[in-house]
Amino acid sequence: MTTIASVQHLSRFVDQDVRLRGWIYHKSSKGKLHFVQLRDGTGIAQCVLFQKDVPEALFEAVGRAGQESSLELVGRVKADARAPGGYEISVNDGVVHQAVDGYPISPKEHGPDFLLSQRHLWLRSKRPWATLRVRDAVITALRQFFDSRDFLLVDSPVFTPSACEGTSNLFEVEYFERKAYLTQSGQLYAEAAAMAFGNVYCFGPTFRAEKSKTRRHLTEFWMLEPEMAYATLDDVLDLAEDMLCHVVQEVLRRRRPELEILERDTAKLEAIQKPFPRMTYDQAAEILKNHPDSTFRYGDDFGAPDETILSNMHDRPVMITRYPKDVKAFYMKRDPEDPTKALCVDVLAPEGVGEIIGGSQREDDLDALLTRIKEHELPQEFFEWFLDLRRYGTVPHGGFGLGLERTVAWICGLEHVREASPWPRLMYRIEP
Repeated sequence: MTTIASVQHLSRFVDQDVRLRGWIYHKSSKGKLHFVQLRDGTGIAQCVLFQKDVPEALFEAVGRAGQESSLELVGRVKADARAPGGYEISVNDGVVHQAVDGYPISPKEHGPDFLLSQRHLWLRSKRPWATLRVRDAVITALRQFFDSRDFLLVDSPVFTPSACEGTSNLFEVEYFERKAYLTQSGQLYAEAAAMAFGNVYCFGPTFRAEKSKTRRHLTEFWMLEPEMAYATLDDVLDLAEDMLCHVVQEVLRRRRPELEILERDTAKLEAIQKPFPRMTYDQAAEILKNHPDSTFRYGDDFGAPDETILSNMHDRPVMITRYPKDVKAFYMKRDPEDPTKALCVDVLAPEGVGEIIGGSQREDDLDALLTRIKEHELPQEFFEWFLDLRRYGTVPHGGFGLGLERTVAWICGLEHVREASPWPRLMYRIEP
C-alpha cells in the first residue's frame, strides 16, 4: 500500500511514492501533459501527469476535471524550489472521484457580499485558508500559554438569566416559561471558578446585539477570559502582556507561509516584545486633546478614531489604565487614590486595530458591589450567587477578556474582523 501523505509533510517523503488526496486548485494542460495544483487542506502541491506515465483513463479524466474536482494521485515526491511549497509529484496512478464543472468561485474578482454568501465554498480559497490556519495557531498558543501557567479551563454557560453589563445589547431568548439571554461574557462565572481553583480561564462564544456595522464588530465572536484570585491590576497587565507576546511568537514560528499568503509585514509582528507602553486615561486624554484629528471629550470612553490615534503612536500594543468609573462596568474596583477612576485596562493593538483586551481588578467589597448594582438598576436577585463570592472568602482578584477575532485580524493584517471568523455573524447577515 502506498503511504497516504499530506502536503505539509511532503519533505518527509522525498524520492518516495505517496498518495495525495485532495481537490484541484488550479490546472493547466499542454498536449500530453497536465499540471495539477492539488490542495488537501494542509497546503498546495504541484502534481505533474505525463500521458505516457499514467493510465489513459486517468489522463482523460483529469483533463475533463475542473476546479475543485476531487481526486487521489499517486506519485514520486521530488524536491523542486520552483514548485509551490518546494516539492513536486511525478504522478503514475490515481483516480478522479468527482469531476466538477462550473465551480462558482472563479479566479476573477468577486465582491465581499458574494463571497460571504458563498462562505461555505470560499473557505477553500487561499486567503481564508491562511487566515483560519492562523486563527488555529492563535487558539493553540493561548491554550498552551495558560496551561503552562497552571490555569484551569472552566467553561461558562451560553444561556444566562441576566446580563453582566446591562441588557441593552443582549439577545433575549425564550427559555421555556421564562426569559434568558445569550451570554455577552463568561467573566462572572470565571470569578466564581477562580474562588474554587485559583487561576482559571473560560473560552467560548459570546454574543452582542449591538446595531453596529463597523469593521471591528461581529454579533457572535469568541472570547478568552482568564481570572486570577489574589491578583491586582498590575498582575492583570503583566499577564496580558506575556500572553500576547507568546501568541505572536508562536504564530511567527508556525504560520509564516500563511502570513506570506496574506502579504503580512512580519517585521511588525516581530516588534511585539515586552515591555508594552502603558499610560493612564488622563494621559491618553491629553494626547487626544492636542491632536488635530480628534473630537474626543474628556469623560467619554474612547471611540474607534481615538483608539486609532493612540495605537498608531506605537509599534506594539499600548495599555491604557484607570478610565472614569462612569464609562466602565459595575464590577470594576475603584482606584483608592482616585475613586472617580476604575482599576481597569484596555489594550489597544497597533496599526489602527483598536481594543483587543478589556480587563480590570474586580470589586471584592460586598457593600460596594451592592451599591453599584443599585446604581446600575440591575436586579439584585439575579446576582445573589455573584454576591456570595464576596460573602464567603473574598479576596483581591482580577482578569480580562480577549476578543479572538480582533486579535486574529490584527495578527493577519485584515481590514475587517469578519474575515477572522469561519462563519461571520453580522447585523445584516446570518447565512450560510
